[in-house]
Amino acid sequence: MVTRCHGPQQNTRDKLKKKTGTKGKISVVKYLQEFKVGDNVLINVEPGFKKNLIHRRFMKKSGIVVEKRGEAYRVRVKDLNKEKDVFVLPVHLKRL
Repeated sequence: MVTRCHGPQQNTRDKLKKKTGTKGKISVVKYLQEFKVGDNVLINVEPGFKKNLIHRRFMKKSGIVVEKRGEAYRVRVKDLNKEKDVFVLPVHLKRL
């Protein structure tokens, strides 16, 4: 019998796949977008940029920007009954 992999990217075949019309290079505007503390953002993973991929549990979740740390942003996300902080690059964020 084959043993099953239990890595951090399991069951993400559809989540890390780009739609037909969006394939290609990522625009520079997505790299350089700025957010302020208190902004509501959606964590929308960009599959073409593999650096700083977050856990699949936080994909398509909304949260609030708490602070900027280096290039990344600290986003507070509600996970069931707990609030968790996730560090995300601006490529993977979208303003709500």
